[in-house]
Amino acid sequence: MPKSYDADGRWLGAVMHAAFFLLLGGALARFLLRHPGEPRTPWVLALSLTLAVLHLLGPVLDGTATSGPGAPPVARRLARLGPVVVVWMVLVVLAPSFAWCAVPLFYTGLRTLPARAALVLVTVLTVFVVAAQLRLAGGFDPNLLLAPPAVAAVAAAVFLHTERQAARQRALIDDLLRTRRELAASERREGTLAERQRLSMEIHDSLAQGLSSQRMLLQAAERVWESDRDKARAHVRGAASVAEHNLAEARRFVHDLAPADLARGGGLEAALRSLAARESGDHLAVRVHVDDDARVPAVPDRVQSALLRIAQGALANVREHAAASSAVLSLTLLDDEVVLDVTDDGHGFDPAKPSDTSAGVRGHGLPAMRARLRQLGGTLTVESAPGEGTALSAAVPLTATPTGPADPQEAPR
Repeated sequence: MPKSYDADGRWLGAVMHAAFFLLLGGALARFLLRHPGEPRTPWVLALSLTLAVLHLLGPVLDGTATSGPGAPPVARRLARLGPVVVVWMVLVVLAPSFAWCAVPLFYTGLRTLPARAALVLVTVLTVFVVAAQLRLAGGFDPNLLLAPPAVAAVAAAVFLHTERQAARQRALIDDLLRTRRELAASERREGTLAERQRLSMEIHDSLAQGLSSQRMLLQAAERVWESDRDKARAHVRGAASVAEHNLAEARRFVHDLAPADLARGGGLEAALRSLAARESGDHLAVRVHVDDDARVPAVPDRVQSALLRIAQGALANVREHAAASSAVLSLTLLDDEVVLDVTDDGHGFDPAKPSDTSAGVRGHGLPAMRARLRQLGGTLTVESAPGEGTALSAAVPLTATPTGPADPQEAPR
């Protein structure tokens, strides 16, 4: 049960408790002033004291006079409220002035009993109040006959309506709290998946490709180790340089920073030229062409990082699978988007079979690029055919709002 509901219930119970004793004391004082020394006086005093004790031991004082979750069973509520009502009825028969004590009993019954039982109690209390008022009036009075039932009916209807509204509001609050917990759990899961996807793409586009380059350089060094030590040492130094760059990349993407090439300054153009210089070698020449407008620093950092990673992945595919002698990185800044084109003169592949590594592309390279671009609202286009080279185009809108993490199933594994 909400704490605020408990507090409201205790506050209302305290008010009803105080009102009952004020009315009981007022009725007893009136009786003693107007009927001193009568034979019924000891009985009225004894019953008044009994009624006070029973009310003190009843549901209002001990905090169980609350409807809703956690309320005591109906039988126990009737057992506690019943003796109070019975003693009050006897008092009303002996002294009609005690009829006013029905008001707090009326609300106590509505708060502690189910609706039908409460309405039965209200009816009984109203009948006794009407009879008591007619006795005090000394004759028939239509107003006294009709007014108490009308007031009781209005009060009961308002109270029950308010209780139903409060119950619906509590149910709504419970639903909202449950929904908020579920949403928080969903956001945690999405955050975990997004971070897993980010790390998988970073590993694929940087560390895995760097390790592949190191393996190729070390294999080349092993082949010429006996015949040409200088060339072998050059290959080893190249592998060491790639390892150093990979170490810097690993430290940066773990902290979600920009790629190391971008961190050196100079923007995306300088990063692409640095990448081209690393990837160029004896068997592959990589050139960079940057449109004059693309030199304007208008490309957001996140877009620059994504395009650089895509360029790394594309050149890794060219180096490992395309058997190309040259590749070109072209960067173009249009009115509303930036476009990176990667072309090579390799043997090409069938884009309809992107998972076929023997055809010239890695199984996870293109899905990783598409997933990265989808997060930025961009698109990837691949044009290739066996024996005709490959042209890859990545376009990212400059005004696009990031769409959040892509489908984790499309991330590289």
